[in-house]
Amino acid sequence: MNRSKKLAVLLGVLLVVSAAAFGATRWEARKEQILNSDAVILEVPVESVQGLSWEYQSNSLSFHRDGTWLYDGDEAFPVDDKKVDALLERFQSFGAAFIIENVEDYGQYGLDDPVCTVKLETEDQTYEIKLGDYSKMDSQRYVDVGDGNAYLVKDDPLDAFDAGLSDMIRHDETPALEQADKIQFSGAADYSVSYEETSGNSYRDRDVYYTSHSGGQVPLDTAKVTGYLSEISSLSLTNYVTYHATEEELQRYGLDRPELTVSVEYHDADEAAQTFVLNLSRGPAEQDGGEDDAITAYARVGDSPIVYQMSSSSYAFLTAASYDDLRHREVLPAEFADISRLDISLEGQSYTLASEESDGRRTFSYAGNELDMAQLQSALEALSADSFTDETPSQKLEIGLTAHLDRDGDPAVQIELYRYDGAHCLAVVDGEPVSLVDRADVVELIEAVHAIVLN
Repeated sequence: MNRSKKLAVLLGVLLVVSAAAFGATRWEARKEQILNSDAVILEVPVESVQGLSWEYQSNSLSFHRDGTWLYDGDEAFPVDDKKVDALLERFQSFGAAFIIENVEDYGQYGLDDPVCTVKLETEDQTYEIKLGDYSKMDSQRYVDVGDGNAYLVKDDPLDAFDAGLSDMIRHDETPALEQADKIQFSGAADYSVSYEETSGNSYRDRDVYYTSHSGGQVPLDTAKVTGYLSEISSLSLTNYVTYHATEEELQRYGLDRPELTVSVEYHDADEAAQTFVLNLSRGPAEQDGGEDDAITAYARVGDSPIVYQMSSSSYAFLTAASYDDLRHREVLPAEFADISRLDISLEGQSYTLASEESDGRRTFSYAGNELDMAQLQSALEALSADSFTDETPSQKLEIGLTAHLDRDGDPAVQIELYRYDGAHCLAVVDGEPVSLVDRADVVELIEAVHAIVLN
């Protein structure tokens, strides 16, 4: 190789090295422009924003404020003002963790084709916030607010702005119903329930809910009523099928004439009187038949324009609201601990189990012997309705008991159990037919009595 060629090669190598060194220097300069930051890059007061819109994937939503927030696509849509304001709150003091100054290539941060673009409009200005790539190394989002810089932010706006229209609806709320003053059922069940702590119409202190039946006030099962109220409170009313129901739509969902309407009067946390109304139904075609686990059910709160689809299980639970559904199933309508004496009639013989109370402990005795009442108590408390009936007994009395109670007025409750068929006995309480009970449970009771009086 001659000298001139060698010089040319050396010159080329020198140029390459120089260019690389120059590039490295420029890269270092660029690297130095990525700085730690705790700066607030955007300050937009929530109350100043008059318009909000965003585009994410194929979803595009926009809202404007006119006293309340309205959806641009349909002003009848019930927008939840709190949800819109919650989206805006992050921009009241929007801070960055890193700042990248004098950006020349937004593409490397995903900001030339952002995954989401948010626009805020005030009376004086429009703000455009672009959300780019997510830096897995930093666990932060690249953001462009239009000032020539790019930022990495810890508070990723996309966590909130991946919302769809259904996420912005002002859902009807169900109250926390720990207690009701009154419950009115209309439709499939048609009666009322009232709360009374000292009604005098029960043998138990824990009975506080009553209804009219057979000409008198009768207690309901407090646990069942409380459970019913709890089911209302825990209803998930989020799956709406229409947010502005027309008369035609109400007919389609069977809510022009609901199968059941439940009206609950209660006092809220501030002791203010409130009324909550819930309408339940199925579509007219489904009302003619179908298994409960296969039905499609709907709910509407009062006169709300929103109709919700509800779960079959919630529908089945809430429509099981008849007197028989909520009444006591146990045959003994009193606490065993309140019994001071038991008079028993069995196979033509009468027996009396007396008790004495000392130091808060009650002991029963028969024929001078102290009794272990565990088996008898268990058998008596196990008597429960398989079904309710008002049928008059027509067969033999299997066993009769009169439980005298240690309560004001010395009340007594009379229980008679009659043969009915091979599987059931008919229970009569205080002279009124009540229910059919499992015959095996009656046999257990008879054996418990035999164990006492025949020993």
